[in-house]
Amino acid sequence: MTQPLRIAFMGSPEFSVPVLAALVEAGHEIACVYSQPPRPAGRGKKLRPTPVHQWAEAQGLEVRTPRSLKKAEEQDAFAALDLDAAVVVAYGLILPQAVLDAPRLGCMNMHASLLPRWRGAAPIQRAVMAGDEVTGVQAMMMEAGLDTGPVLATEKTRIFSFDTTGTVHDRLAGLAADLAVRALAGLADGSLPPEPQSEDGIVYAHKVSAADQRIDWSRPAAEIDRQIRGLSPFPGAWFYFTPEGETDPLRMKVLMSRVELAPAESKARPGELVDGSLLVSCGDGQCVRLLRAQKPGSKAMDADMLLRGLPVPAGSRFE
Repeated sequence: MTQPLRIAFMGSPEFSVPVLAALVEAGHEIACVYSQPPRPAGRGKKLRPTPVHQWAEAQGLEVRTPRSLKKAEEQDAFAALDLDAAVVVAYGLILPQAVLDAPRLGCMNMHASLLPRWRGAAPIQRAVMAGDEVTGVQAMMMEAGLDTGPVLATEKTRIFSFDTTGTVHDRLAGLAADLAVRALAGLADGSLPPEPQSEDGIVYAHKVSAADQRIDWSRPAAEIDRQIRGLSPFPGAWFYFTPEGETDPLRMKVLMSRVELAPAESKARPGELVDGSLLVSCGDGQCVRLLRAQKPGSKAMDADMLLRGLPVPAGSRFE
């Protein structure tokens, strides 16, 4: 590594922690850590610091949790840190121009997609749901636009048919940690000049909405499978099922699946169970096998365990 830099780290979720840890391990001076304010969580609704906040405090690093950086006093406090650079990883607040301009080398963001595809809030989920075969993480210089800045360096990874957003998230977090250290060094010594993003292929990764979560069994099996894996582990794709002899439907969440061919003799309609092992007919005549699911009030469990306490015979219907 080149000369250690004086930096601020700005991040909040679990994804950001490996990057901060790597920067500390590399010997950079962490002048301050910025993170989202603690929020109520759990049954007691006690204030819970973000994963970045918890990790940084455990290391003895100063942590600041402003609700906004728009006020002049917050911007002055940031400028007073006299930074070489800021590293931003899923922070969750907009950085005003005064903040972007304060560090000597600027603000570098680690973004979990191959820009300009999937600019915005949910790049990993959207990549899995769209069926992208490759994704990655990029070190980019921040500017006023949403994920529009020039790119310093890239690391790629495959998205496999057995991947969920959770597994891709974990791989990208590891790649981001290594890439951030290399990209910061390249920014400092000029060996990684920022390259403008292409004007072609711009796609936005909008936040997952409630409408994205309910399964429509009339859709093709591959789309439903990607929806399930793209929303796993959170917030989860779901459907309604009314057990035999019951009147109230259960809202069932699905966390893992795979596409399978329907048996040749099957005449099942979309949403109908082809067998007693959670093989569901879809709109294109193919099926989705539900491998991991969760019923209300219970933990997520593999299909065989779920079926021990909730019989779902062939011919049942999911809505």
